[in-house]
Amino acid sequence: MRRRPPRARALRRALAGSTLWALCVLGAIAGQEPAETAPPRPPLTLEAVHVSPERPAPDTLCRLSVTLRNGGERIASQLGFTVTINGQALPVYRNQLFMFPVAAGEAAELRLYNFWSTETSRPPPADGKLTVEVRLVEAQWMDIRDEDGVEVWTPLGAVTGLPVAASVTLEMSKAP
Repeated sequence: MRRRPPRARALRRALAGSTLWALCVLGAIAGQEPAETAPPRPPLTLEAVHVSPERPAPDTLCRLSVTLRNGGERIASQLGFTVTINGQALPVYRNQLFMFPVAAGEAAELRLYNFWSTETSRPPPADGKLTVEVRLVEAQWMDIRDEDGVEVWTPLGAVTGLPVAASVTLEMSKAP
């Protein structure tokens, strides 16, 4: 019987040990949960921003509304928005909550405050584009029920995953 030299035995043990270590590491990796590739979708989303007219002239009163989708399991309300026009915040939204109930699993068009296409503090944009961004910054889950002929609204807690935003960019017309 032929004996292997001590160096060959040490090399074989080192190779077996590193192979065993690699198998353990691969087994641990295979047992892990797959990593999330995308963040979870927030329960409330702004699907669209609607501005009318679609091509406002300077000094035009514009109607603003949004489509809000409730992907949660409860009614959402007490909606707090911020609205910016070309990056400038409209102050009317600072201390306002909208008490529109948006049913679970449904979308609703919510009418917000009208605004002027231009104002003294906000002249017509040089590029002729008016970007309107709406952000939903706060909301509450609600329980709304009828108690002896009286509608009772009970807040159940803040909606997580906010703020969410959507925007639209309009081309302004030249004529008022």
